[in-house]
Formats: sequence, C-alpha cells, structure tokens
Amino acid sequence: MLETPDETAALQALLDASHAKASGHLRSIIDDDRTLTAEQLVALLTGMKVLSVATVTAAGEPRISALDGHFLHGTWTFGTSGTSAKAKHLAARPAVSVAHVDGEELALFSHGRAELIEPGPDRDEVDAHWTAHYGSSPYSWGDDIRMYRLRMTWAVAYAFKRDELLRTRGVTA
Repeated sequence: MLETPDETAALQALLDASHAKASGHLRSIIDDDRTLTAEQLVALLTGMKVLSVATVTAAGEPRISALDGHFLHGTWTFGTSGTSAKAKHLAARPAVSVAHVDGEELALFSHGRAELIEPGPDRDEVDAHWTAHYGSSPYSWGDDIRMYRLRMTWAVAYAFKRDELLRTRGVTA
C-alpha cells in the first residue's frame, strides 16, 4: 500500500462520484451495503491481481485480455509487450475499461485512459515494486516491454458480503 492520504482521498471522491452517477440498475446491485471505501479497497488490492483489460481496434471492435495488475498509488499498473495487439490499441486509442473480479466476493470496475509510464522516478518505483514481486524486472522480460498506469475517470467497487470479506481478509480499514 503506497497510497498517500491525498491519493486515497482522490480515489474515494472518484468512487463516490461514480456511484452517484451510476444507473439505477447498477446502484440496485452495488447498494450501500455492498460498496467499499477507498481505504478498504487499497487494503484488499495488495499483490498481483488478474485484470480484464478491454481496448478497441481501429475498426471499433472490442478486445479483452487478461493481464497482471498491481494497484499502486490508488490505481492500476499493468504491462505488455510493445509488439502485442494491446500495445498497438493503447498507442492509438488509450481509452480502456479495466476490471478485477474476484469471484462473487470482490470487484473493481473502472474506465479511463492508459498512460504509458515514461522513464523517471515514477517508472523506477513501479519497476521496483514489480521486481520485488516477480524476482525480475518486467523490463527484462522482452525487448519492448511497456508499463501503463490507468488514469481512472469512473470506478465502482463491489463486495457481495462486505463485512464478511473484510473480516476474512483481515482488513480493518
């Protein structure tokens, strides 16, 4: 959990605004008893999580694939090879939808823009985190590895049995 108080507050504001403008149908499913706070979400999303990342082809056709993701500073980081179709989609059309669904217990659904993480301190921090998790730098996994940060514009978090989930996963936030 690398989130600063400001990042956690910004995430909470985004969660609140997104939930408030969600459809009545979505709010009937993700009601007040099934939402998570930013603090709870940050505590639950430690380590590697499988993400479903959706992009769009030049012909406007949706494409979805699974990627490793790490939740850092209140948003997702993920990577892929620069030779992948996903990297080509992101370079031309960075708008994405990203979901992490952990069975029926927990989910974070989000939309936003994938931002390539350029060399510098931010990239160094992401690389160090991923390297600590995997035992090698993602940049050593190929000739053209690209790491992205999701700039979320909409996000809702869901926990089917929130209190039970938090208890069983040891989250007290």
